[in-house]
Amino acid sequence: MKQLLSSEIFILTLVIGVYLATLALYRKTKLPLLHPLLVSIPVIALLIHFLGISYPDFERGSRMINFMLGPTVVVLGYLLYEQVAALRANAVSIVTSVFVGCVTGIVSVIFIARYFGADQALIASLEPKSVTTPIAMSIAERSGGIPSIAAVVVIVVGIFGGIVGPFILEKLGIQSRIAKGLALGAAAHGLGTARAMEIGTIEGAISGLAIGVMGIMTAVLVPVIEWIL
Repeated sequence: MKQLLSSEIFILTLVIGVYLATLALYRKTKLPLLHPLLVSIPVIALLIHFLGISYPDFERGSRMINFMLGPTVVVLGYLLYEQVAALRANAVSIVTSVFVGCVTGIVSVIFIARYFGADQALIASLEPKSVTTPIAMSIAERSGGIPSIAAVVVIVVGIFGGIVGPFILEKLGIQSRIAKGLALGAAAHGLGTARAMEIGTIEGAISGLAIGVMGIMTAVLVPVIEWIL
């Protein structure tokens, strides 16, 4: 029985099944607090605990899902292709906005973490909080951080941004579809992009672009900002 519960087929079925169930619940209720990622994480954690599945077995069984994190970002390229005219017309604004957002995100987290007495390893883990998980883990490891902490922080930031971001943009009176996409993609990566795609195709495409540009800029700017500060 234990061998069955620890098998890759069972674990993949468990994860995908829980996600589809929570997705159906979210689509039915439309409540941001019932976002599939927000609900599925604790549900899966409870299930693997009661089923006696160890974390190494779960990690090994779900490696296919972990591998697919990278290719899923590439899929967003199709949306970008559909909106290539809008991208060309606003290229300077897009690059400038993401650059400012990247610098602000890194610098602010460094100063806030230092103010609260965080050590360098924790700071390095928090710096790439606004990029997608695989990139954030790589940046954190290279900077002396802890990849697992970086992954958790990225998920929390993504959930928070995906839930609160559209509300804040609405209250601030932001009407530009490009601005909405940039804000959600640059601040909340994949989850922000998923939320942006629900708002509109242009928002989703721009948000997808922001993920890639933000990832590149963060990888380049983190060591530079660390050296300056």
